Amino acid sequence: MSGDEKIQILIADDHPVFRGGLQTLLGTVDEFDVVGEATTGDEAIEQALALQPDVVLMDIRMPGTNGIEATQRIHNSAPQIGIVMLSMLEDDDSIFAAMRYGARGYVIKGAQQDDIIRAIQAVAQGDALFSPSIARRLPEYFASQMKGSEELFPKLTRRELEVLSLIARRYTNPEIAEILQLSGKTVRNHVSNVLSKLQVANRTQAILRAKESGLLS
Repeated sequence: MSGDEKIQILIADDHPVFRGGLQTLLGTVDEFDVVGEATTGDEAIEQALALQPDVVLMDIRMPGTNGIEATQRIHNSAPQIGIVMLSMLEDDDSIFAAMRYGARGYVIKGAQQDDIIRAIQAVAQGDALFSPSIARRLPEYFASQMKGSEELFPKLTRRELEVLSLIARRYTNPEIAEILQLSGKTVRNHVSNVLSKLQVANRTQAILRAKESGLLS
């Protein structure tokens, strides 16, 4: 999106007081434009596909279709729409299920208002952003996902396997750096090592190798 365009936002949350608070907050930011509200997961899917906003602010617990399933369905049909989860839930299952199904941000309700604003701005630009409390847990989570994967790619180190897993999920280098708490230079070095050890020319070929191996299952 160009610099003079407003970021169009859909709010999906079944609590009217919280929706009203978000409306007030987002209304203070000149670059934001709230284009719709949804109170159920089904409404969120319908409105997201109809309105094509830049960002959906998605609660997890909603009547009917929950926010994680709604996220998956929106992402499958319109992957260009950025989805930020706003939830009281901080358990790993909820957080990482949302990430697997396409969420590019996760902010805890009650976080600083600036955290919500930054997450919207980042996701609208195609980046990922997570609350600090969540970001600190991401490296441990992805390390746990790699257990038993060493035999698939014996030449890769544990860290390189983590990087390959994130490449296969189509995360960019800056996003990988954010998730794994690494510098951009370190991530670039790991990506280069992964491509070299897999003897592939680019990320697309690495993604194919990862999927064929069952790394993402």
